[in-house]
Amino acid sequence: MFRWAAIYGVIVLFPLYFVSLPPGARVETHFGFVGAALVFQGMFWIIGGAPEKYRALMPLAVIEKLVFSVPALTLYALGRLEPPIAIFAAIDLALGAGFLAAWRVTSR
Repeated sequence: MFRWAAIYGVIVLFPLYFVSLPPGARVETHFGFVGAALVFQGMFWIIGGAPEKYRALMPLAVIEKLVFSVPALTLYALGRLEPPIAIFAAIDLALGAGFLAAWRVTSR
């Protein structure tokens, strides 16, 4: 699960380095988010290679998914976010739930 999430994450995130941002957008925030999220894809890949060894990192993986999905879905519910972004947030929330389930079933 973690390796598939890493592949999905790189496919979705890397192109964000090349999107045109609207005037007045916080460029440093955008690129900071994309860069940090891509680093986490590396962590997911590592966890996927040895889940028992890296079990302690799994809660961080869950948190990484929640820090985007929960605020994004909240903004969507308030009518302040476009549906395509909410779809990606929902996918991240599902991945976070999967990561949590993986953490619970992985032996210590």
